[in-house]
Amino acid sequence: MDNSMQLSYEELVRRTHDELFAALPGDMTARELSLIEDAFLLARGAHARQQRESGQPYILHPLNVAQILVREMMQKDAAIIAAALLHDVVEDTAITAEDIRDRFGEDVAFLVKAVTKPNKKQVDNYQHILGSVKGDIRVLLLKLSDRLHNMRTLSSLKPQKRWKIASETRFFYAPLAGRLGLFSLKVELENLAFQFLNPCEYSRIASLLEEDRERTAQSLERFVDECRRHLGGEMGGPVGWGVRYRKPYSVWREMQERHCDFHRIPFKHYIRVNFDRMEMDDAINYTSARLLTDEDIVFRIYALLSARYREQTGSFVNYISQPKANGYRSVHFRLLNPYGGIEEFHVASDEMRLQSDYGCILDSEEQWLSRLTEVLGELSEDTESMMPGICDSLYYEDIVAFTPKCMAVVLPKGATALDFAYGVHSSIGEHAQYARINGRLSSIRTELHRGDCVEIGVDEAVAPREDWLDSVVTYRAKKCIRASLNRRPSPRYSLCPNCHPMPGGEVIGFRDSSDQVMIHSRSCPEAIRTASEKGNTIVVVDDFAPDPDILYPVEVAITGVDRYHFLQDILDCIVERGRMSLTSLSIHAVDSIVTCSIGFSVHGSEELTRMVAAIRDIPGVEEISVP
Repeated sequence: MDNSMQLSYEELVRRTHDELFAALPGDMTARELSLIEDAFLLARGAHARQQRESGQPYILHPLNVAQILVREMMQKDAAIIAAALLHDVVEDTAITAEDIRDRFGEDVAFLVKAVTKPNKKQVDNYQHILGSVKGDIRVLLLKLSDRLHNMRTLSSLKPQKRWKIASETRFFYAPLAGRLGLFSLKVELENLAFQFLNPCEYSRIASLLEEDRERTAQSLERFVDECRRHLGGEMGGPVGWGVRYRKPYSVWREMQERHCDFHRIPFKHYIRVNFDRMEMDDAINYTSARLLTDEDIVFRIYALLSARYREQTGSFVNYISQPKANGYRSVHFRLLNPYGGIEEFHVASDEMRLQSDYGCILDSEEQWLSRLTEVLGELSEDTESMMPGICDSLYYEDIVAFTPKCMAVVLPKGATALDFAYGVHSSIGEHAQYARINGRLSSIRTELHRGDCVEIGVDEAVAPREDWLDSVVTYRAKKCIRASLNRRPSPRYSLCPNCHPMPGGEVIGFRDSSDQVMIHSRSCPEAIRTASEKGNTIVVVDDFAPDPDILYPVEVAITGVDRYHFLQDILDCIVERGRMSLTSLSIHAVDSIVTCSIGFSVHGSEELTRMVAAIRDIPGVEEISVP
């Protein structure tokens, strides 16, 4: 039995209070300690009659959130610790934000207000959090600490509420932690969410991982010992070794992406090699006055290991020269072990490891906020598209592509050249016509990969189309495309998708109950049926005229006698004399009889009629029709 359940209310609260104060930095001033103690006293009094659903005193929750900030988020600021103790009093008690401001000052009041839910509508709560950052990353650290403790104690809630909170965590809080470079926090939130969202699948994968660990333990231990001895003899400096097993959520997600079962997932663990740069420099750098860099040591370890064991071709990934967007730096590679398997290595310095776990905390706030400010601003301003935008903008599986001038553009996995164009500048995205990816001409819809060099070709005549929305994944690109489409005047008519009417032809219109007019060719069977049933809805559409900005796709079928230059004459007629762009071309020749289908676009039926007549005059053309 948990001993904490046997303690009295006062004993339990006092013990947790003392644990928090024991964890506080030793250099805190008396004034800072007094601020935190005062916050505790107010919170304890405000929450005195409240219990968590587990039956424990409610005050234990803010005390534990404050401990997470100190112990796991490396926070030494008295204001954020005080805010952690007070973060629920405005939402759950009679104390107001003004009361907090009067007693604890503007800084603490700002943090408390930033994490207080404005209402029960979740999109508004997300918008409030993101909109409250305002150059202060402490808001996000406080909210993430609150969420982490809620997830660690989620089992006491009813199933429906557990599922709701776990869904929010996977959707918003885990990606946010990843975007801030808080890798360990991101992984824990993901797996806690997975455990409550899919408990059976979580247990099954966890059990399979344990079986895999037991099956590979002996051979893996022998191989690691062998590597340790080899590297120790060659390096002469202290190197740390460890085996890290993947978490259930990571394995499950890869199973979904690969559409396979557990046993088809490779590399369920990896060998981690780490070192302290200064200790290593002292041990092996005898001759040079220049201190060894992290990169010097990482690549020396890689060289020694890959010289002894055969490297799997194409497995080397350098996240030091090209760090992930969340600040992760390391070198990954795979080696064939002597026992018939392949092992993955991750080599990094201790400093790099810390950077991976505490990115935004160890670096300057300005660096991380500059990465977040634009996207947070866009999300907090646009409530309607915010929910899908959160996943697009905060998701942490990134690739980095480059312009020809080596400007890095960070994009989510699955992004296309069109996403890249909008990532460089909205005007480039608006007029993107084609891409050159690593020098090769490609469609703007081509999916990019890490390290691609991308050049975007633009044409002022090109404008966003509706189907572009299906070819982008970034929130920025989708928002810009929608804005461009919305700026265009609404069409007065809709066109029958079966008969494909165009200006200048024999057409008729039918007005529906929403006052929208559908235009048909007069020979369209659907138009004849509608006229017989709803003759009172017929309208004349004399103003359905050609527009220089609107083109209508057509396709002509041509049959003729083959000869030298026959196809070239047809293409010259359409492209050179007609000034039209081809959209499709297919040709088939049998016994000197040529049949071809050519697609292009026209402004109206008169233009099409002239083009058909011009093609018919070409020597050798026997038949031409517009299907």
